[in-house]
Amino acid sequence: MKLSVVIPAYNEEGSIAETLSTLFDALQKEAIEHEIVVVNDNSKDNTLSILEDLKATIPTLVVLTNPGPNGFGFAVRYGLDNFSGDCVAIMMADLSDDPADLVKFYFTMRAHNFDCVFGNRWMKGGKVYDYPQPKKFINRMVNNMISWSLGIRYNDLTNAFKLYKKETINGLKPFLSPHFNLTLELPLKAIVRNYSYTYLPNSWRNRKAGESKLKIREMGSRYFFIYLYCLIEKFFSRGDFKKSW
Repeated sequence: MKLSVVIPAYNEEGSIAETLSTLFDALQKEAIEHEIVVVNDNSKDNTLSILEDLKATIPTLVVLTNPGPNGFGFAVRYGLDNFSGDCVAIMMADLSDDPADLVKFYFTMRAHNFDCVFGNRWMKGGKVYDYPQPKKFINRMVNNMISWSLGIRYNDLTNAFKLYKKETINGLKPFLSPHFNLTLELPLKAIVRNYSYTYLPNSWRNRKAGESKLKIREMGSRYFFIYLYCLIEKFFSRGDFKKSW
């Protein structure tokens, strides 16, 4: 089962080399067939030139440039339209996600044939390092509210670090989210549409270089839109979009 890893990158010159080298080493160590698909979101710094140089030492690296429009969601969607694996993970370019966790996700999916494997930073075994307290408060409040209202136990929905089968991704299209709300759209649609899933503890650490692209004030209404869409689909679509195989 070939693994694809989609990584959106915008102005990540301070992080991208360490992220990709660490990820490549972890996957090579476990002999996992893979490709690493980095979508350059028209960076204004040296991200693209660093990526081109890394091809010499990371033979599984595929570098794409998002033709636009730009934004986190658009960049991830471009990667999800252009990967070649049997399953695909979404990871951040700043090494906030641990490649060792991805290895666990992959072998869990392969062993148990889940449609999705999600990370959960807040369950037993999960860890967070240097998580800003205001952001943490909002995260837990929003995730718990969404989980409760939809009657699901998984409560780290906005965690981008997840693994999906290719067939699952195709079943979630067309995508609606142009920004970080894609991190909510993908798992909520998968759950509402009855794709099988499990969740495992994962670790998260704050970036060491660069700045976060997530602006909470700008994203509130966008997350709410996706939540309402999935709520309506769950209760009023009569199962028209549910998994059919």
